[in-house]
Amino acid sequence: MHEFFDDIVPHPEGVDPEADLIHERAYVVRAYRKDASTLWLRGAVRDQKPPGLYVPTDPDPLTVHHMIVDLHIAIPSLEIVWANAALETHPHGNCPKIEDHYQNLVGLSIARGFTHKVRELFGGPRGCTHTTALLQAMAPVAVQSIWSFRAAAARESGGSLGRPNFSTPEERMRGMAMNLNTCHIWAEDGEQVRGILAGEPMEVPVWIQKRYAQLGLDASSWRIED
Repeated sequence: MHEFFDDIVPHPEGVDPEADLIHERAYVVRAYRKDASTLWLRGAVRDQKPPGLYVPTDPDPLTVHHMIVDLHIAIPSLEIVWANAALETHPHGNCPKIEDHYQNLVGLSIARGFTHKVRELFGGPRGCTHTTALLQAMAPVAVQSIWSFRAAAARESGGSLGRPNFSTPEERMRGMAMNLNTCHIWAEDGEQVRGILAGEPMEVPVWIQKRYAQLGLDASSWRIED
């Protein structure tokens, strides 16, 4: 079995991946601290065909699309301050001519409304289908990375960062602003939001609880620290 078959997507029962798999699309998005006020987001999309499907004697997977996008994002404004799109593998010779069009990402906020703006600027004949789909997958990663960005900064300065403990309803509302109404857990009239507004402590993430239990630690005192 080839390494490109990733365990993150287990094959369904009853399927022979060697004989039955005909296509794989993979997205990978990584976030880095470029400096104290800039998040570097790098994403890639790759489409592959299994060995031998298109070229019978080929022993390796065949890549048919591979696009990479880099974004520098200012923190805390979440404005894109630099962008680059590279079509590494593509089906047509003229495909890379659209790369420079993605410079129009600069100046956009990657927060709410970003997906709509991306469709408006790069959807359909205004962009590369695969690069635009990648952008839509990247935006949530930037938002997910903000807390980790702050945690890394706190660790670097010798401090710590744990569950928010806002003292006033206004502070609690500001602390939830990025998450509010983004899913059923964060519905503004939902149980979790009501509890936070009432001053209840934030729930320790389930993945922290599980890892602490594995390590024999007490998750109730969880903080991000050295």
